[in-house]
Amino acid sequence: MFKMKNLIYIAIVGLLFTSCGEYQKVLNKGTVEQQYALASKLYESKKYNKALALFEKVTPSYSTKPQMERIQFMVAQSNFNTKNYDLAGYYFNRFTQNYPKSSKKEEAAYLSAYSYMLASPVFSLDPSDTNKALNAFQGFIDAYPDSKRMPDANKYYKEIRYKLQKKAFEIAKVYYTTAEYDPTRNYTAAIQAFDNLLEDYLGSEFKEEALYYRLKAAHDLAIKSSPRKKGVRLKEAIKAYEKLKRNFPKTKYLVDSNKMLATLEEQQKQLIKS
Repeated sequence: MFKMKNLIYIAIVGLLFTSCGEYQKVLNKGTVEQQYALASKLYESKKYNKALALFEKVTPSYSTKPQMERIQFMVAQSNFNTKNYDLAGYYFNRFTQNYPKSSKKEEAAYLSAYSYMLASPVFSLDPSDTNKALNAFQGFIDAYPDSKRMPDANKYYKEIRYKLQKKAFEIAKVYYTTAEYDPTRNYTAAIQAFDNLLEDYLGSEFKEEALYYRLKAAHDLAIKSSPRKKGVRLKEAIKAYEKLKRNFPKTKYLVDSNKMLATLEEQQKQLIKS
């Protein structure tokens, strides 16, 4: 029995070496046709990294041939299956552009967006892939309103949009919370950042909180301003209060907002008297 197990083990090892030897031979010295055939075989066997190396070899020769449509989709799918999501998103998107009449165009468009979403980092890091994912899902939703993938596309679109809003909100809030180090510059930057958030994301989940912090930034900037600039800034801060109250008449920040309004109006009176 022990001898039989050894024989089986030796046979398996030998088969592996033979397989690796065949792969290296075709990769380095095989014809284009042999490389394409083996790449397809490896792809079907889910050996995606090896398949990708061969696809890279044959792409120049097949770039103008009908097989290129299949190759490009397999390249995109191989990158997706090996978790190279950024590259997968790029290649799926490229597939939709190169083969607009393909039966796989819808699938590629969805997978492009999904790949960029998987490639996107947490909200606090570089949002470039997150933006690509948002735009790709928006494009998919517009192009395929009756797709069976629409529920997932809408779900992911909302999740990504929320992630980007959260990043924009946190950046604006950082400007406000660090204003003590450079009041004029940081309060102004906070106001602009909250304005950008509200303009870029109409109906934002952060709208009430953003309007409140925008009021706080405008209030603090006005109070700490020199007499020469205080008049204009007090008016702007009062407008910020009015905008918050107009959009959220029963805002959860009402008590604090009313205190800020009272301070702003008192400062206006003192400014008129002086």
